[in-house]
Amino acid sequence: MADLQEENEQLQKAQLSESEAKNKLRQETSRLTAENMDFEEQLDMKDRLIKRLQDQIKAIQTHATGTSLSINLILYLANPVSSSPCFVSSSANQKAEPAVPKEYLGMLEYKKENESRLIRTLILELKPRGVGVLMIPGLAAHLLFMCVRHADYLNDGNKLKSLMNGIISAIKEVITVRRCSFEVLSFWLSNTYHFLNCLKQYSGDEEFMKHNTPRQNKNCLRNFDLSEHRQILSDLAINIYHQFISMMEDALFPMISMEIESILQGISSMKPTGFRKRSNSVYEDGGDHSGSEPFSVTDILQQLDAFHTSMAQHGMEPQLQGQVIRQLFFLIGATSVNSILLRKDLCSCRKGMQIRCNISYLEEWLREKDLQSSCAMETLGPLSQVAWLLQVNKTTDDDAAEIKQRCSELSPVQIVKILNSYTPIDDFEKRVTPSFVRKVQALLQEREGSSQLMMDSQYRFQVTFPFCSSPQALELLQVPSNLRLGFVTRI
Repeated sequence: MADLQEENEQLQKAQLSESEAKNKLRQETSRLTAENMDFEEQLDMKDRLIKRLQDQIKAIQTHATGTSLSINLILYLANPVSSSPCFVSSSANQKAEPAVPKEYLGMLEYKKENESRLIRTLILELKPRGVGVLMIPGLAAHLLFMCVRHADYLNDGNKLKSLMNGIISAIKEVITVRRCSFEVLSFWLSNTYHFLNCLKQYSGDEEFMKHNTPRQNKNCLRNFDLSEHRQILSDLAINIYHQFISMMEDALFPMISMEIESILQGISSMKPTGFRKRSNSVYEDGGDHSGSEPFSVTDILQQLDAFHTSMAQHGMEPQLQGQVIRQLFFLIGATSVNSILLRKDLCSCRKGMQIRCNISYLEEWLREKDLQSSCAMETLGPLSQVAWLLQVNKTTDDDAAEIKQRCSELSPVQIVKILNSYTPIDDFEKRVTPSFVRKVQALLQEREGSSQLMMDSQYRFQVTFPFCSSPQALELLQVPSNLRLGFVTRI
């Protein structure tokens, strides 16, 4: 027992070390990315300066003579290292002072009259597929919070209130105006969550400071309590989440229905080596598949891939991604069960085997995306039990007892409906006798539960936004030049 406990402690320490290493790697990657963008901007500015000075030299050479001193002066300004000897000698006695690296406070300063411009640039006109935005997860949220920090630092309540109200109103506007854009909803669900986490992490509340570094604790808000705004943002995030889920459900529902058709037509649901040439997302081609071949489980997996890739690119927290996938898996399971309950041609042993095969592909997809902890597979419990019920023997008393025990997530009325609808399509399959159905029905009488036949495919699990501490150091975060925030000053 002591050895097991020691081994468990060592494993926990190893996992903790691995987590810390990943956080440090993410932080260093963000810093280097922003630093590289800053260097590119400086290089571009120097190139423009050199070109301007070279143009001045050509103009002087054309319109004046005997102006070697002026030319040398311009050359010196363009490139001090290779300047003429006369200027080198005049500055030789001056000692070059080493550049002192500036220490930043992790704040962004802007003038009050530029508030609308700031919000327009960082929210209303920001493109989710921008290079800088994708390379630094939650960049928009962190930049907005750095502006909030500066208003708090100035102890300017009016400026802070105006900024917070402007941010919330702008997010509402962009998800309303562009409510049909999957990218926009994914991006702002992620960034609203990041912004909410920033307001918690730097609120000064001890429960949110447990994983902060000493420097992060120094960056906490000093003068204002934004708990009311946090609640408003939380409600807004819930609203975005439901819009996001509805859009994905609208894309998946016809695929699920047509996948059932492919099972009926006997189309093999075996996973092919490559996807057919179909759009990665139904939104890219308008979702019009009239006259096309039925969707298969491959198309569903491909659409799930597109959803997951977009969420990951936008830096959505893994816990929130898991809740999204869990809701989508519930839709797949509930819609499939309802189709089986309504159609006798789906109630056979062979169809049960095909359904079980498709479930295994969904399970494999979860493993590939490291989403086993999302509880998504649990939502397919009723569908798995339906597939098992279609394949199991249905003859003896022991069979009836096993059905009662194994089909715990199906209601009695659903079990009886499937048994009565069971239709053999091969000679080796036997019909379910009425006496066997009565045996099962008698065993299920004492079970309590729902008496409804159909599953509620529109049911929504309650979404939660658990606090996730960010390792991002605000003082190291730089503003990418492609965001066009030249009117904002890094403090």
